[in-house]
Amino acid sequence: MKQIVLLFIILILIPFSLVTAQETASVNGFITDNETGETLLMANIALTEINRGTSSNTSGYYTITNIPPGTYTLSATYIGYQRFDREIELEAGESLRLDIQMIPESVEMEAIYVESEAEQEEQRNIGTAQVDIEMVKELPSVLQPDVFRSVQLLPGVKAASDFSSGLYIRGGSPDQTLILLDETTVYNPSHFFGFFSTFNPDAVKDVRLYKGGYPAEYGGRIGSVLTIFNKDGNRNETEGSVSLGLLSSRASIEGPYSKGSWMLAVRRSTLEPLLAILRQSVDNVPDKFYFYDVNGKLNFDATQNNRFSLAFYSGNDNVGIPFQEDAKINLKYGNQTLTAKWRRIINDKLFGSFTATGSRYFNQPEFKIAGTPFKRDNNIYDLSLKADLEYLPNEHHTIKMGVWGGNLILNFRDRFDNVDTFKERIDSNYLSAFIQDEWRPSDQWIFNGGFRLNSFSEGDYVRIEPRLSAEFRPTSRIRLQAAYGRYNQYLTLITNEAFSGFDLWLTSDNGVPPAYGDQYVIGAKTIPFEDYGLDVEIYYRTMHDLFELDPFLNDAAGQDYPDLFRFGDGYAYGVELFFEKKVGRFTGFLGYTYGITRRKFPGFNAPVLDDPSEARFYPPKYDRTHDLNISGTYELSSKWTATAVFSYATGQAYTEPLGRTKFAHLPWDNSDRDAFVVGKINASRLPSYHRLDLSFSRKGRFFDLGDAEWQFQVINVYSRRNVWFYNYDFEEEPLEKTEVTLLPILPSISYTVNF
Repeated sequence: MKQIVLLFIILILIPFSLVTAQETASVNGFITDNETGETLLMANIALTEINRGTSSNTSGYYTITNIPPGTYTLSATYIGYQRFDREIELEAGESLRLDIQMIPESVEMEAIYVESEAEQEEQRNIGTAQVDIEMVKELPSVLQPDVFRSVQLLPGVKAASDFSSGLYIRGGSPDQTLILLDETTVYNPSHFFGFFSTFNPDAVKDVRLYKGGYPAEYGGRIGSVLTIFNKDGNRNETEGSVSLGLLSSRASIEGPYSKGSWMLAVRRSTLEPLLAILRQSVDNVPDKFYFYDVNGKLNFDATQNNRFSLAFYSGNDNVGIPFQEDAKINLKYGNQTLTAKWRRIINDKLFGSFTATGSRYFNQPEFKIAGTPFKRDNNIYDLSLKADLEYLPNEHHTIKMGVWGGNLILNFRDRFDNVDTFKERIDSNYLSAFIQDEWRPSDQWIFNGGFRLNSFSEGDYVRIEPRLSAEFRPTSRIRLQAAYGRYNQYLTLITNEAFSGFDLWLTSDNGVPPAYGDQYVIGAKTIPFEDYGLDVEIYYRTMHDLFELDPFLNDAAGQDYPDLFRFGDGYAYGVELFFEKKVGRFTGFLGYTYGITRRKFPGFNAPVLDDPSEARFYPPKYDRTHDLNISGTYELSSKWTATAVFSYATGQAYTEPLGRTKFAHLPWDNSDRDAFVVGKINASRLPSYHRLDLSFSRKGRFFDLGDAEWQFQVINVYSRRNVWFYNYDFEEEPLEKTEVTLLPILPSISYTVNF
C-alpha cells in the first residue's frame, strides 16, 4: 500500500514540475463528426510538411507540440470521412486551438480510396481490434443486432454456442475480460439467458477490444479488455430512431441544448405475445418473460477547455419458467451503472480526466419444488474514483498516468426452505496506479513501457505489473510488433452456459490469492496491396492460481471461505490471421485462429486414482483448435445491400460417459444405487460446427418523415443441425445417446425508422 501511495504522489507532482519551452508552437483541439458533433476516437492528425502526427484520445482530443514556427498543412483522416486539410500558420510560443469537424462520405466517393491506406495503418495496434457499429447493425444476427455477437467473429474470440454471447478470448473464460461501459465496470452484460449482450447498438458509439498484451492503463483482468463508449448525442439537431423486431424493439432520441447534448435509448423485449400463444399448446414455456435496457447521457460544455458528462445504464431480466406441475424457476438479474466525468485541457501539453463510477450487479434466482423454496442472492456494489493525465512533453514522448481507487462489496447468500445455508459478505477497498510512456525515438520505432501497481485490502494483496511493447516499421506498409505483460485478477465467475442468470461472482480474500499470468505477443500488420489489410499475431499466455468453487465439496454450510475453492493453472497459445477490405462497394474480412488452451485442477484426470491431489492438463469446454469466420458485404445498389457470414469451428470438448454400474442392497442402504463411469475430462469432441447466415437490407423513406430500412435475414441457411450436447439414457444397454442440437434455419425481419 505504501508503494501505491508514493506512486500517487509522484504522479501528481510530475506534470507540474516540468518546464515547457516557448520557442516552439502547438496545435490542439477536439475532432468531431460535422453532422452530429460526436467526438471521433483514434482519428489521425498530421502536419504533412514535417511528418509529425498523432491520434485523438478516448475523449476525441488531440495535440501536437514542439512545432517550429512556420506555415503547415494540417490533415486529419478517419475511415468513412472526407479528408480534412487546412493551412495553418504558427508563431513562436503560440498554442493554436483548432477543433476539427469531419464530413462523412459515402463509399462511392473517390477520396476514401485515396486515404484508406494511411487510415488503416494507424488504427491497427498489437492485440487491438475496433468494431464498427454500422457493421454490427448490418451483420446477420439471431433476432436482433448484437455487439458481442459481432465481436465473436474476430480472430482469437470464440463463441460457446448459438445460445451464448459470452466472450472466450485467447483461451480465457468470460470473467477474464474486463468490460467497461463509459469507463465503468459491467459485471454480467447479457440478456435472455446469455443469448445476447446488454449493449444497445443504437446507444453505442465506439467498441474497442484489447485481446492481449495491452498497456499499463488497463488492469484488473488476466485476459483482455473490452471498452464501450455510449454516444454523446447530436450537438447540431434533434434526431431519433425506432426499430421493430421479433425479439425486442428499440427507440432512441438525441439532440442539442444551449450548453451541450443529450441522448436517451431504450430497448424492451416484444416476445411476450408469441409466448402467450405458445403456452396454449407447448409445455414449459415461460409464464413470465421480459427484459429491458435504458441508456442515457448528458454533456455539459462548461468552457472551451472543460467538459462534463453524466452517463447511466440500467438493465433487467425477469423470467419465470414452470418445468413440472409443482416446480418453477424464477430468474431475476441485471446491472446498473453510473459514470460522471470531467475532462479538462490543462494546457497545450497536458490533458486530464477525472471520473466517478458506480456499478451494481444483482442475481436472484429462485426455485420452488413441491412448495419448498430455494433462493440465492448475489450482489456486487462497486464505487470508484479515477484520475488520469496525458502529458506530451515533446514529439518523442506521450506519458500517461493515473490512479483508480474504490470500494467493492460482494454479498452472497443461499437459503433453503427459508433457512440460511450459506452466507458471505466481502467488503474490500482496491487501489491501482499506473504510469506509461510511449517513446518514438525515430519514425521507424515505437516503444511503450510502463507498470501498474494494484492493491486489494481483503488479504492485503499488493501486486506489480510490468508492461512493454515495441513496434518497428521497416516500410510504410509493414509494422512488426511485440508485447509482454504481467496481469492479476481478484475476481472469479462461476458461470452456467445454459442460464447466465445463475452466474456467481466471488473474490479473493485471506487464503484465496488473486490469479495471475503473463502474456507474450508478436505480430505483423501489413498492407499487401491498396485497400486491403493483413494482420498476423502469435500469442502465448500463462494462468496461475485460478480459483473456482470445488466441485467435490459436498456441503458449503459451515465451511470457511478459503475451503470452498480449488486452485489450478492453465496456459494458452495460438496464431491469428485477419485479412480485410474496408473500402469500396464490396467490403469484408476473413478471420482464422489456430488456438490451444488447457487447464489443470486437482482431481481432474489424475494419473493415480487414489491421489486426487495429482492432475493432468485438460481442454476446457470452449477449447476449439480451428476457428474460421468469413464476412462479406456488397452494395447491390443505392438502396439494396447484401451481407453474408460463414463460420466454421472445431467441435467443442466434452466428457463422454462410458457406462453405469448398479449396486444393490448396500450395507448402509437397502435401495439400489447407480455409479456412472466416465472417460477422461473433456477428452472427446463434438462434431465440427459450421453455419451460413444471409442478410438483405433495403433503404427507403417513411412517409417523408424520415429514413427507413427493411432488413431480411436467414440464419443457418442450409439448416446445419450443429450439436450442442448429448443426452444419455442409462436405462438402455448399451447406452443410448441422443443429440441436442442448436438453431435450425431461422428467418427474421425488422424495420427501422430514423427521423
